[in-house]
Amino acid sequence: MGSDVAGPVWAAIPRYEQTFPTLTEAEIARLKRFGTVRRYVDGERMLTSGQPSPGMLVMLSGHVVLTQRDGLGHVTPVIEEGPGQFMAEVGTLSGKPALVDAHAEGEVEALLIPPERLRALLIAEADLGERITRALILRRVNLIQSGVGGPLLIGADNSPAVMRLRSFLTRNGYPHQVLDPHTTEADAVEVIRTYAPEPDDFPLVVTPDGTVLRNPSDNDIAQALGMVSSGERDEPFDVAIVGAGPAGLATAVYAASEGLAVAVLDARAYGGQAGASARIENYLGFPTGISGAALAGRAFVQAQKFGVEVMIPAKVETLDCTRADGSLGLITDGGRRVRAKAVVVASGAAYRRPDIENLGDFEGRGVWYWASPIEARFCAGEEVILVGGGNSAGQAAVFLSGHARKVRMMVRARGLAASMSKYLIDRIEAAPNIELMTCTEVVQLRGSPGGLEQVCWRNRDTGEETTGDIRNLFLFVGADPATRWLDGCGVMLDMAGFVLTGPQDPVETHGADPLETTVPGVFAVGDARSSSVKRVGSAIGEGAQVVAALHRFLADPVLPVV
Repeated sequence: MGSDVAGPVWAAIPRYEQTFPTLTEAEIARLKRFGTVRRYVDGERMLTSGQPSPGMLVMLSGHVVLTQRDGLGHVTPVIEEGPGQFMAEVGTLSGKPALVDAHAEGEVEALLIPPERLRALLIAEADLGERITRALILRRVNLIQSGVGGPLLIGADNSPAVMRLRSFLTRNGYPHQVLDPHTTEADAVEVIRTYAPEPDDFPLVVTPDGTVLRNPSDNDIAQALGMVSSGERDEPFDVAIVGAGPAGLATAVYAASEGLAVAVLDARAYGGQAGASARIENYLGFPTGISGAALAGRAFVQAQKFGVEVMIPAKVETLDCTRADGSLGLITDGGRRVRAKAVVVASGAAYRRPDIENLGDFEGRGVWYWASPIEARFCAGEEVILVGGGNSAGQAAVFLSGHARKVRMMVRARGLAASMSKYLIDRIEAAPNIELMTCTEVVQLRGSPGGLEQVCWRNRDTGEETTGDIRNLFLFVGADPATRWLDGCGVMLDMAGFVLTGPQDPVETHGADPLETTVPGVFAVGDARSSSVKRVGSAIGEGAQVVAALHRFLADPVLPVV
């Protein structure tokens, strides 16, 4: 494959000085206690894309050239760094694979600060830590926005498989590219010719090291990119958290910042359902609003800063409460066992699927359970239907109204007041291209192997049915608790499947902690907990609250007698 070199992509990026700050000699002197001095000869590779990062490299003398590389051998210059500058981005905090290559230009001397010492630096040197952390975040953002580097997805941009992988990589903040299989790009044609894929093999995914995957699962691509941590430790974690939504990430940040060894497991991406929200406008401290992805991304960086072991994707199948080895066990779909002294259930809820006969035929092919920029691109100038009356539905409707020609918002109830915040109701009423259709339900979907083509809906009062040419249907009809993995462990659930917490026997006044389940050492927070408020703010509050209970349990564990 080729080795074409394109021009620099970061020559005039916004906030350049914050993205690539130059440290003073006095500041570098403060960093030296956290690392060791390394020397590199001319041409030596200091970072390799796809290989675990050794840590942050602070340039003491000489120069280094950073480039991005894709699986077709295309190399794009990023920047040249010299004395006082440093090489690192968000993934460096946890030793994840580098996203760039770095070569020494001449002899180079650098201070190598390994990931664990980098995290200590960010906490111990607060002012420097703030500048470095901001730079790490901005660099990842620019790597994503540059449109080069990372895995290459060869497949139709609107195919369900490509959209699934794009959603997975985007939700996890991983840069990537998409190339149509009918491209005239010579190297892509060579890949297709070499691997002679059948239709079901698309998309082909080419990683930066040249590995080619045929229509991989999320787990497959995560393994190939080194996104998955082993989670193996000689000692159990103090606490393992199942779910990386607001409740789970808040628990992780507060627990790790107080010295606990913490692991977070999630089946798909950090942020949960909140991470897919286009804009959250009633979260305290953000008067202009913030996207769910931005809020979740900041929390994810905070968790890494305090040393949380994040395992994504890792779907928990079973909770082993026998404590045969003295700890609780989480068994994932890959057969991995994660041991912990305590477990926090923050697995939230799974998107509810309305009772429409052929719904599954169009999921990922016109039927969506979230509204991100990826789906919004396919709605430009079109009429779409959105079903649901909660805050998530309102946020999605407002977001889609900026892309679609018209948004038909359908609810079975007679209005929105009982289920939606007033500010969102006002926003919907003010949008000229959102039509609220009350007492209305979707009854039938029609289409072809290519995707959804028509939607039939019914007025519940009159029984009148209408069919429209609709290619995108968004469903925000609530969610069911993701708690099946607790079966057989003794954790009590309510009639709807949400986790019961607090004393369950009013006669016994000693009871459990308000956030502890019926199994000692197992706690629940956020949307998975029975009677929770189902708001981002309350989920984060419960995440902070449960840490005090965790400390009490770990200090004096009350375990069942076996």
